[in-house]
Amino acid sequence: MGLHCPPERASDLQRGISSAAREFGFEQVADCIEWLMSAPLTRSQIEILASNLTVGETYFFREQRTFEILEEHILPELTRSRRGGEQRLRLWSAACCSGEEPYSMAISLRKALPDFADWHTTILGSDINPRFLHKASRGVFSEWSFRNAPAWLKERHFEKADAGGWKILPEITRMVTFSYLNLAEDVYPSLLNDTNAMDIIFCRNVLIYFSPEQVKTVIEKFHHCLTEGGWLVVSPSETSHALFPQLVPVNFDGAILYRKDSTRTRPMEMRTPRLEEAISAFLQPPAELFSETIPTVARVQELPEAPLPAYDQALALYEQGRYAETAETLDALLSSQAPEPRATILLARTLANQGNLAEALGWCDKAIAADKLSPVAHYLRASVLHEQGGLVEAVHSFKRALYLDPDFVLAHFALGNLARGEGKFREAAKHFENALALTRGRPQDEVLPESEGITAGRLVEIIGALRDAEGGARA
Repeated sequence: MGLHCPPERASDLQRGISSAAREFGFEQVADCIEWLMSAPLTRSQIEILASNLTVGETYFFREQRTFEILEEHILPELTRSRRGGEQRLRLWSAACCSGEEPYSMAISLRKALPDFADWHTTILGSDINPRFLHKASRGVFSEWSFRNAPAWLKERHFEKADAGGWKILPEITRMVTFSYLNLAEDVYPSLLNDTNAMDIIFCRNVLIYFSPEQVKTVIEKFHHCLTEGGWLVVSPSETSHALFPQLVPVNFDGAILYRKDSTRTRPMEMRTPRLEEAISAFLQPPAELFSETIPTVARVQELPEAPLPAYDQALALYEQGRYAETAETLDALLSSQAPEPRATILLARTLANQGNLAEALGWCDKAIAADKLSPVAHYLRASVLHEQGGLVEAVHSFKRALYLDPDFVLAHFALGNLARGEGKFREAAKHFENALALTRGRPQDEVLPESEGITAGRLVEIIGALRDAEGGARA
């Protein structure tokens, strides 16, 4: 899970493990630990551990100044730049807990957009704790979730529920999609889990629980997930120039947020000259060690490495999350020769990850024109259409991909997700079962085609988590 427990948090770890041991059916904590360490953890084991080790401390409009900045500065700027064009916004609450944060984002979005109905908006709430996701999907909250919340919140956006609770109105719940995601293990950005081309990512009070290495990995992935000009929001206790070298800190009155601006930051893989010199000095042995004991040997001239072909260069850049450079390389490649299907598809995927959906769709169409029987091109076209809100066309293109390749696992999964989002649970179950059937004969660590790194075993776990969340939402 990527959780890091320093010595000062040992008592918290002990309490969490003791609670988990009882849930696993062990009387002795040591026996439970030995059992957990005896084999790779299953999804069920991880979920029970997550339920006992993660903290569910949240409430509506927590750190209210952040939401004021969102409504007064960030959203108005984003909407001004897109109004009259591709009117879409994508927000993500990573580690959303029981849903108060993404629902607060949804309410802020409606307040900031007077023409909200004319926009295609996506709000994703993800968490590793399935119990949190069940509660979030139900949308029923106790008075404790409203501590420090604005006085108008319950009156405008909630209705009374049983047992003294408050149920959020359907117009807000429809704006948010909840999904199981492990920030330490899962692949993101990805079209598969809808984590690409995000304009705003909230990840508050999470990084403090990760090891330094895990924090670096998560931040790099968030950087790849953000569109150019996109924003990362962390808690005040997590703000640090050292943690976010690839993002630009922006000081607001009462808060610091981070923005992706490639013109003002260096590529992440660049090393400083001082570090390069230190590495070289460390690797270079002292000359006097060899001056008398080893005879002089003529140096063999090293031949320079042959440059990678243009497509391979573009693919390497894409895998590093350097989408602007990927697009430039592919543009040059495609303008110098007849369209190559794999290059055309990679360019479409790159543009989609940048949020340039209209251009991405155009390149999908070019890929299909070059190879009408490419299931991958139809699948990618469907994914872009889905992000644009064209659900009917997206379904048609996913089905076209399946017609061309009935064993296309991700197309089955995508259709299941679409049906689930529309409340067609029986139809979703059929598509999910098809996807599961196709993964049963595969090694669990086999990376699925077009999944950008998701394995067969991980897809099985994701489908299981979606079914669990569905059960909680319908309970």
